[in-house]
Amino acid sequence: MSGGVVSLTPRIAYAQAPTVSSIIVQGNQRVESDTIRSYFRPGPNGQLDAFQIDEGVKALISTGLFQEVRPTIQGGRLTITVVENPVINRIAFEGNKKVKDDQLKAEIQSKERGTLSRPVVQADTARIVEVYRRSGRFDVRVEPKIIELPNNRVDLVFEITEGVKTGVRVIEFVGNRAYSSYRLKDVIKTSETNPLLAFLQTGDIYDPDRIEADRELLRRFYLKHGFIDVRIVSALAEYDPNRRGFVITFTIEEGEQYRVGAVDVQSTVRSLDPALLRVKLRVYPGDVYNAEAVEKTVEDMTIEASRQGFAFATVRPSATRDAQTRTVNLLFTVTEGQRVYIERINIRGNIRTRDYVIRREFDIAEGDAYNRALVNRAERRLKNLGYFKNVKISTEPGSAPDRVVLNVDIEEQSTGEFSVSGGYSTADGFMGEVSVAERNLLGRGLYGKIAVQYGQYTKGAQLSFVDPYFLGYRVAAGFDVFYRQQLPTSYVSYETDTVGFSTRLGFTLREDLALQLRYSLYQQKIVLAPNLTNCNNINPDFVNTFPTPDKFGTTPALTPPPGFAGLANCYADGEASLAVKSAVANGPVLTSLVGYTLTHNALDNNKNPTAGLLAEFRQDFAGVGGDVKFVRTTADLYNYREVFPDIVGLLHLQGGQVAGWGGSGLRMLDNFQMGPNLVRGFAPAGIGPRDLTQLPFTGIFGDALGGTYYWGASFELQTPLYFLPKDAGMKIAAYADAGSLWNFTGPTTFPATGEIISGSICPTFGPGIPNAVPCPIDNAMHVRSSVGVGLIWESPFGPLRFDYAFPLTKEPYDRIQQFRFGGGTKF
Repeated sequence: MSGGVVSLTPRIAYAQAPTVSSIIVQGNQRVESDTIRSYFRPGPNGQLDAFQIDEGVKALISTGLFQEVRPTIQGGRLTITVVENPVINRIAFEGNKKVKDDQLKAEIQSKERGTLSRPVVQADTARIVEVYRRSGRFDVRVEPKIIELPNNRVDLVFEITEGVKTGVRVIEFVGNRAYSSYRLKDVIKTSETNPLLAFLQTGDIYDPDRIEADRELLRRFYLKHGFIDVRIVSALAEYDPNRRGFVITFTIEEGEQYRVGAVDVQSTVRSLDPALLRVKLRVYPGDVYNAEAVEKTVEDMTIEASRQGFAFATVRPSATRDAQTRTVNLLFTVTEGQRVYIERINIRGNIRTRDYVIRREFDIAEGDAYNRALVNRAERRLKNLGYFKNVKISTEPGSAPDRVVLNVDIEEQSTGEFSVSGGYSTADGFMGEVSVAERNLLGRGLYGKIAVQYGQYTKGAQLSFVDPYFLGYRVAAGFDVFYRQQLPTSYVSYETDTVGFSTRLGFTLREDLALQLRYSLYQQKIVLAPNLTNCNNINPDFVNTFPTPDKFGTTPALTPPPGFAGLANCYADGEASLAVKSAVANGPVLTSLVGYTLTHNALDNNKNPTAGLLAEFRQDFAGVGGDVKFVRTTADLYNYREVFPDIVGLLHLQGGQVAGWGGSGLRMLDNFQMGPNLVRGFAPAGIGPRDLTQLPFTGIFGDALGGTYYWGASFELQTPLYFLPKDAGMKIAAYADAGSLWNFTGPTTFPATGEIISGSICPTFGPGIPNAVPCPIDNAMHVRSSVGVGLIWESPFGPLRFDYAFPLTKEPYDRIQQFRFGGGTKF
């Protein structure tokens, strides 16, 4: 294909330019003749030289409306003969399966009902090739076809041969000593092609822009871990025809790891005390140098200075290295910056999201002092919302030298979610969930979700709503309405039905500290199968002839009296413990409680942490109305640290206490029930005080009663499986657990009246019963411990975990579950 043809008559040396008496236009069909004549304007004397004609022809060609313009001059008459470009009737794509027509049409410049320009078609062909190369198909071939139609119209068809996907076959690192190639592969976005996971992968496509971004990710990773002299020398991509893919090689010069030496803060701003800013330090002597911590310190100090009334203060860090001691002395200097104000904030690209949803993430507004740290924080907040695919904040000069305009360019993405989830665990069996959620409801930044669960042992429904900026403040307000039915399992003999609602307020005290206040109102009811209450009519005098078994379930030798066979038969099909029967007799119970949670989160990555601390402290106060009164306190601490290269250690400490108040005792359901959530290797509700009443008759331990105190400690080491590709997402874990649950404070004596529990088999029936003794319950603090291994898999079907644990210390009545599995997915 060639461009437009310009045909000029040979230039003749005139003593003076020829006089043009008229301009004739020929060949035009759509463009008016006067429009064409306007490009050739003779001078005052009617003169038009060859240069002016040449410029007019070029101007006509540049409009894209003509493929040929031919001027001729004869007898003072200028004739302009044109051949108009045809009109594109239709644009079609053939052979494209991996890229949709709409995406390709958005990339090309040629448009339907526009004129056909052959140079533009050539450029469009190159753009289509580039689209396919960005998706990893370097074998693509594109051939444009022009089909002529009547009335100077054409169809433009791009015939596409997509070819096979060209992925990244191998990623290699050269010069890395401190970190393995496997660990560095986890840092970058580009990944190696895995045939088994190809339908899920997106990062295995060769993309030069992504490779360049990976260089920056590697650099920041090393700077975060103390390698202040690191250089990512090159990122070389070579196509390997044998592997039919690219080999990416990153060359790294790590340098030495540095620690922080002295840290100081100085201020050249009058009246600004550096001591006010020292509390914002995130780097301390002896720490491994962390560039991210330095950046966060600069940001926090700048914001604090602004709060103190120094809106234009600028914090600049400087580092002095000591190569011999491998330390870095840090000095944060506060100076008076340039006085610049924000004239305007322009929001561009938001189609669905309201402007105020974006503006409220800024701590500054029009007319405020320009503060780069606050702008960076706003950009980070916008990216973390999950509403936008891309966010970029740029500046341009304002109407005066001390004015600046902020341009916020965003690209929205889908925020709705319809999911069907499925899962299985050894505790809950099979379970499915159907949910509809929207993270940006009505474009107002609201969150809403409706979910229905149906499982082998669990059924329920939930409605949730959250306003992250309640009444315009940075306070998250939300509520939940829920119903849950927990059916009996091999671990729990009774059914629990719960219905209620909760409301909550969340406050961000700092970026790493959050407070949540909540109120809950729910009703719980226990349901027992008839066969679990058929021993209720046993004669108390007969029952009291049996001695009480000890905690090991042993009883002194005794000759069974007449009727023993019937008693044993009534236990043969199971029998609920008296504590459970008492809860059934009390009927549905209404619980009204207020509570709070204080959370400190300093993890480096919430999804896959390798360093940092997560601590939660929770308290609930029941008795604000309702039928029960108790105070429940729990705490959890997770500490992650890389103990060896690519081996992450996790220390988990937990504990809790619950007690009644106002003379109110505790229901069994208000006690803590512990199992693998405290010490792996034990069954759900497999640890702690247990009813041993029916053991002499059936050899079966009764229901778990729970306890009012618990503590637990766990240490775990996690490491990836190096022989598998990174995208397999598999890790192995080895762990040791220890913990205890004790001090059941519920009743161990029950009245011998009432339809549900009259004549219960427990040899204690309350006042007036001869020789009555408490039910056999072991309430001491016995330490349970275990060791085990686990497999953690971020699978295509969702997160899965397999654990096999071996109990080291246990009580005879504890219930063991050495293998445990759980997981689920969304699709």
